[in-house]
Amino acid sequence: MKSSHPKTLIPLLLVGLGFLLPATTIAHEDHGPKIVDLSLMVAPEYPCTWPHPKFPYFHIDHYRKIGPSSAYNSDVLSMDGNTATQLDVPPHSVVRPELNFPKSGPYGTMYIDKAPAWQFGGEACVVDVKKLLNTSENGRSSLVERDHIKEWEKSHRPLSAGDVVLFRSGYSDQYYRPFPEGRRFIADAVDGKVPAWPAPSPDCMEYLASKGVMTLGTDAPTMGPIPDLAEPTHYAGLKHGMIWTEGATGLDQLPDTGAFYCMFGPKHAGGPYGEGRAFGVLTDSLASRLIDSARKKNALDLTVLLHPDYPVVWPGNGSGNHRHPYYRVDFWYAPTLDDYHHTHLFDSHAGTNLVPPSYALPPEGFDNREYDPEVQGWLAEYEGKYGSRGTSEVTTEKVPISQTCGPARVISVTHLIRTTDKANWPASPVIAPDDIKKYEEEHGDLHAGDIVIFHNNYTQRFFKPLPEGKACMEDPLNGLREGWPAPSAETILYLADKGIRCVGTDGPTLGGVDPKNALMTYWALGSKGMVGVEFLTNVGSIPEEAYFLFASVKVRDCHGGPGRAIALF
Repeated sequence: MKSSHPKTLIPLLLVGLGFLLPATTIAHEDHGPKIVDLSLMVAPEYPCTWPHPKFPYFHIDHYRKIGPSSAYNSDVLSMDGNTATQLDVPPHSVVRPELNFPKSGPYGTMYIDKAPAWQFGGEACVVDVKKLLNTSENGRSSLVERDHIKEWEKSHRPLSAGDVVLFRSGYSDQYYRPFPEGRRFIADAVDGKVPAWPAPSPDCMEYLASKGVMTLGTDAPTMGPIPDLAEPTHYAGLKHGMIWTEGATGLDQLPDTGAFYCMFGPKHAGGPYGEGRAFGVLTDSLASRLIDSARKKNALDLTVLLHPDYPVVWPGNGSGNHRHPYYRVDFWYAPTLDDYHHTHLFDSHAGTNLVPPSYALPPEGFDNREYDPEVQGWLAEYEGKYGSRGTSEVTTEKVPISQTCGPARVISVTHLIRTTDKANWPASPVIAPDDIKKYEEEHGDLHAGDIVIFHNNYTQRFFKPLPEGKACMEDPLNGLREGWPAPSAETILYLADKGIRCVGTDGPTLGGVDPKNALMTYWALGSKGMVGVEFLTNVGSIPEEAYFLFASVKVRDCHGGPGRAIALF
């Protein structure tokens, strides 16, 4: 049954977004870091997209559901970079240097995919500007000035390189609400009906740049003051190579100094801004360690590039079994930048992604007789060996960030390459429990909270532009070459018994190319409440004692999760 493979099922479409659940502190059981989620929820009834008639809305379409035609839940996302919690990088305002425009500069090519991993995080320096909230005229922003920063420095310490300055006004906490009340978040302010959000002046940006601060954040919808200083403020900071978070929330959870703050999102090629996930690490010893790594620029990006010409989405075997392609959609030309604003249309498992339990587990009450007969047979075999498959409602937004962050335990499985019989293709080499036990004999036991990452150097070898990139997924799925090593259900259950809650791979999927084995692997993950992080790269460069960080965009009811992975060491 070709259409039942983890990523062989398809059709198409879009999503809806925007809402905010209260940002809550999550302790990862008793063995993990204390992490706070500082991101707005993406859901259709919330004001998560910019209310300009040129900007598209966010949509989600659950285009495959577990049942007769699919063993998996699949979504198509239509997502603009200006959605909810988002990241700005220099090309938002800085023009490519070769154009010699007035705003051309050396950072005009530092798109989302080019921003260095060390710059995504650092020590949170929270500047409280709540006294400025609602103190301006309607349709205008009150300004955070140079003197506000100097006052903070007198009370705390001088700012320096490696600090992340966060402007805490409480704006998103107060006004990010469902429509129609949610119009107060952006639309009513833009229409001049209410005071706008506090935001830094251009002079404030110049001062921060003079202190070496290269990363900022705000809990307002944009860093730019309206009505007339939005672009001057953006350019004043971005021309220096700054990046920043817009639309953070829950900044009251952070101390004024000492926490580690991080923000990143999907690695869209050529993105001048992008949707993302912001969070803070409050565990003192870990926060200090991560801050030190970021200051020293000891960071490694582990995320594959999202580009239409690369094999970023499951192609399926044969015809009509693919996932929705990854598209960049240009929609508004900006002559001052000689570039387009653009949105993206893609499957929620495109590129480096999260696999939550509900990807392969049906909801409570599901009748197993709704499966295709072949899958019913696989289920009977699975439950005969391993017990109940279980059910789950855990979609992406319900997976705590603490579950996808932890000490990196990189297990090499390169010895499995070229161990399958060509006569049995399509087939993936099986990562067995003995492979894990051998690693533990050589490197020490795995512990609860560790992030296990299988390294087979696959993306390094085969993630290339199409048509050469067919070797990555299309050829092995069609039996033209061996698939990537993938863990068996037994291996997942062994890891679960060790307390492992998150498993990663530098192969395209954790399931491999055999549909039956793949489905059992995903059932095992879901039944134990475990999650996966797929399609990593550069895994072989992760040093010992590195700390793995992954976060996906906080899309409500999503069965996958486009995101970014980095390692700090």
